[in-house]
Amino acid sequence: MTRVAWYRLLVVAGAIALLEGLCLAGAIDKITMQPPHLIARDLYRMLVSGRMNGAIMKTLSNTVLALGLALGVGIVAGALLHRLRALRDTLDPLFATYYAVPIFAFYPFFIVVFGLGDLPQILIAFMLGVVAMIVNTLNGLDRVPVVLLKTARIMQLSPIDTALRVTLPSAAPYIVTGIKLAVAYAFIGVIGSEFITSRGGIGYEISFAYTSFDNATMYPLIVLILLASIAINAALSGWEKRLLAKRGMR
Repeated sequence: MTRVAWYRLLVVAGAIALLEGLCLAGAIDKITMQPPHLIARDLYRMLVSGRMNGAIMKTLSNTVLALGLALGVGIVAGALLHRLRALRDTLDPLFATYYAVPIFAFYPFFIVVFGLGDLPQILIAFMLGVVAMIVNTLNGLDRVPVVLLKTARIMQLSPIDTALRVTLPSAAPYIVTGIKLAVAYAFIGVIGSEFITSRGGIGYEISFAYTSFDNATMYPLIVLILLASIAINAALSGWEKRLLAKRGMR
């Protein structure tokens, strides 16, 4: 483990210890939050009992679907826009201001059009993640060394072969950064949509537990989301470091 990783671990451990002390001392009352050791116990019991498996699977499946759409559409759209300079120049200002638009404002419209099923949640998460993928794909393609493109032309590679064998692999570290952002946005989109109006999922269960003062359910689910996000981000960061190391950038 690196020194930076140890520092991160110490910061997290210190924050947990501080919360534990404040809860046990009564500075944070039991109605507001239980001590972290009780949250860990409740999370363990919840996972062992399996009572939240349906909600967890619903949220994860919708997140994976939204993420897959965002990655596929984002990479393809980024590659096409990189070749269509006029269209890219037209859309660049929109990309720069895209996240100033409250995407969740479209949720009532999606409910009217698509009903109360899972599709509105998937569309919201997709809309949040796809632009991050497009922008980072464009950033990566902009930084492909010219010598690689000249080599592809000399070898008479087709545009598809050039993309698959030269440009996209070279842009991979930037694309991975886009994937990291898209993962976060996909979770936010799905869980946030479940908060607003849904018949299931982790967001719905957290919202229901909050209104019911059920801290033994609410906080363990929040911790579960944090742990899943940290694990996915750590895996993607490790992949990103390996890609950069192969290019001599780290």
